[in-house]
Amino acid sequence: MNDPADTTTVLVVDDEQLVRAGFRLLIDSASDLTAVGEAGDGGEAVRAARRLAPDVVVMDIRMPGIDGIEATRLIVADDAAARVLIVTTFDDDEYVFAALRGGASGFLLKDTPPEQMLEAIRTVARGDALLSPSITRRLITEFGRSPERPAVRSGELDRLTDRERDVFELVAAGLSNGEIADRLHLGITTVKTHIGRLLTKLDARDRVHLVICAYENGVVAAQHER
Repeated sequence: MNDPADTTTVLVVDDEQLVRAGFRLLIDSASDLTAVGEAGDGGEAVRAARRLAPDVVVMDIRMPGIDGIEATRLIVADDAAARVLIVTTFDDDEYVFAALRGGASGFLLKDTPPEQMLEAIRTVARGDALLSPSITRRLITEFGRSPERPAVRSGELDRLTDRERDVFELVAAGLSNGEIADRLHLGITTVKTHIGRLLTKLDARDRVHLVICAYENGVVAAQHER
C-alpha cells in the first residue's frame, strides 16, 4: 500500500455529474492519485478547495454561477501554490487565456486519452506547467487575432541576457525544451537552467506564464511580424 504522503490528492470540478464520476473513477484507478472530493460549480469548488486543500484541482470552465475562470482566480488567491488544471472542449479558446492569467497551471482537452489525463495531473502536481507546444502555438495564434493588445511593461526584458532572450522567444513560439536545445545547439539541462532563470527574472510561476508574459511584452507580436 502506498504511503498517503506519496499520494496526490485531486478535487474534480464539473457541472455534469456523469463527467465528475468518470474522472473520479479514472483518478482512483491510479495507485498514486486519489480523488478527495468533487464540486458541481465554481462556488462549491472554492469552498471545497479551502476545506480539502487538494494538490490539484481539475477544473471545468463553463459552469452555472461562478465559472471555472473566476473559481481558479479565487482558489489561487487563497493559496498561491494551488495547482489548477483546466479541462476544456477547446471551443472555449476565448476563455483559456483568462483562466491561465487567473493562475491555472495548464489545460487539457476533454477528449484527452485516460493515461494522458493521469500523467497531466502528475505533471501539474510536480509544479510543472502543462502546455504542449501545439497548444501553445494555437493559443498564440488566437492571441494575435485579438484587437486588444496589452501595454508593454517597460523594463521587464532589460534584465535578460541575450541567450535568455533567445530562449524566451522560443518558449513564446511554442517550442519544447528539446526543440529549443536543437535550435540553439544547447544541452537540455542548459535550456532548463535558462528557463529557471527566466521564471525568476520575470516573476512567472511556470512555463504557461512565461508565454503570457511574452504576449504581454510584445514578444509574440514581434515573432508574428518576422
